[in-house]
Amino acid sequence: MRIGELAARAGVSVRSVRYYEEQGLLASTRSASGQRHYTDEEVERVVFIQRLYAAGLSSRTIAELLPCVDSPSEEASDTALTRMAQERDRLSGHIADLIRTRDALDDLMATTREHREGLRSSADISATTR
Repeated sequence: MRIGELAARAGVSVRSVRYYEEQGLLASTRSASGQRHYTDEEVERVVFIQRLYAAGLSSRTIAELLPCVDSPSEEASDTALTRMAQERDRLSGHIADLIRTRDALDDLMATTREHREGLRSSADISATTR
């Protein structure tokens, strides 16, 4: 199949398919005229790559993990597990940072509400003493 059909079947843009190929995540054969051709297996691979991106992995990390998919071995699995654990730790750190930011925003919102209530109370007092 050609690049447009692969992109459509995998639910991605043609640009994404070209990018995956540039990054070494996907391979194609070329026709005599230079057109890219793919097999049905590449559809599944692109969908898998998309899931890894959605999980927050970079193209470099995905490239490090794909050998485990392409040539499963104990060594490749160990390497992939180590890399996935690193990514999980990175994501956990990012989540913790987001939680701290959310909590700080909650505190700021509470302080702002208290300040607004204080202003309203002062305005109400001023209005009743006139």
